[in-house]
Amino acid sequence: MRLVQLSRHSIAFPSPEGALREPNGLLALGGDLSPARLLMAYQRGIFPWYSPGDPILWWSPDPRAVLWPEEFHVSRSMKRFHKTSPYRVTLNHAFERVVAGCASDRDEGTWITHDIVQAYHRLHELGHAHSVEVWQGAELVGGMYGVSQGALFCGESMFSLAENASKTALLVFCEDFIHQGGQLIDCQVINSHTASLGATEVPRRDYLEWLSALRIQSLKEKCWVPRTLFSPLR
Repeated sequence: MRLVQLSRHSIAFPSPEGALREPNGLLALGGDLSPARLLMAYQRGIFPWYSPGDPILWWSPDPRAVLWPEEFHVSRSMKRFHKTSPYRVTLNHAFERVVAGCASDRDEGTWITHDIVQAYHRLHELGHAHSVEVWQGAELVGGMYGVSQGALFCGESMFSLAENASKTALLVFCEDFIHQGGQLIDCQVINSHTASLGATEVPRRDYLEWLSALRIQSLKEKCWVPRTLFSPLR
């Protein structure tokens, strides 16, 4: 196992099975954030994650954190909150603002550099990256974004500026994703927040097998059309 230097003239990646054990999942460095390279990475279970000033680092950790959307854990307090939720939830209405919100989050956004923002905006324009927005009135108070791979959604980041806003984004997205034919959400690396919502760790080889099968499956035709996913009771 060794760290591979990527060429700027080829979008090929080494096998994820060659990733380092320490730090867990580090596979390669360099290359660029072009749409073609990013899509190749996601198709192979690889994602970029690096700090400002560092070279681009590419990861495929083992184990991998995933969330089966039907197993999203809704606590009793969250159930009570959602019944009288003040939030409206939309899909693909404000992608740039959601990424900016994630970038501004102290815990979530330290790795979301200007280059990352521009790269995922290009993916969004090409129909591969999507956002979920949580609104309180006219104010954006939370959201999440990620990259679609057929019936699998690769979650990248989320943010929250109000009570339960990011939980609402994921809850509503899970419900709609199931309805659209979605089967699995990639959470990359487990943390206490995603674990509390039902995320679990699986061997990388299992994730890669699921990815290979799910990324070629189609969702409903208008799955990613901008629309309202949830409106508060009047």
